[in-house]
Amino acid sequence: MDYTNKSLKEEILYWSKRLYQKDLSPALSGNISIRTPDGILISASGTCLNDMDENDIVLIDLNGNLIEGNKKPSSEKIMHCEIYSKRDDIKAIIHSHCPSITAFAVADTAINKAILPDFIANYDEIPVVPYYCPSSIELATSTGEYFEKYDAVLLKNHGIVLGDNSLQNAYYKLEMLKAYTETYFGAQVIGSLKTLNKKQSLEIKQLYSKNRR
Repeated sequence: MDYTNKSLKEEILYWSKRLYQKDLSPALSGNISIRTPDGILISASGTCLNDMDENDIVLIDLNGNLIEGNKKPSSEKIMHCEIYSKRDDIKAIIHSHCPSITAFAVADTAINKAILPDFIANYDEIPVVPYYCPSSIELATSTGEYFEKYDAVLLKNHGIVLGDNSLQNAYYKLEMLKAYTETYFGAQVIGSLKTLNKKQSLEIKQLYSKNRR
């Protein structure tokens, strides 16, 4: 194992613990990966993201075949492979079962209300992929097709998967979506959702685009 892959494993472990501790992947749920020049580093099947060590991260090729490691790769490995095959710009993927986000997946409801600047700056919509059995080829294929247009999708009655150019950015966007969904539900309890209009949303997109340059 070269130093690059070793450092990437350390990165995966760091963000995996953050995912668990922020209730973004409770119990044994969720999986995480990084694309490398050698293939894909991905969490092993049946592991708690908070309790993983380097032995719980394995290297697979873009077809899901095990290259290095002595544990079984995540059962969602083919979904990760399909996304990477569709998008060269995506370098990291997180699949989460965050309860407040998964509530939208269970309700078969896209996340698309313009209620918070951070969401508007990053997404227009997070659609729902039709239900397929978890870990199935059908789910992997369908999800990969959605990623031709979207950077994040809900998996009906399952969870969410998102990709970005780094694991850090993927994590921050997922944590932002957790805050979004909690705010969404809280606003409905208090009264009703008040969305920003198209002009206000455009101003936010322009502001964030300018600040990122």
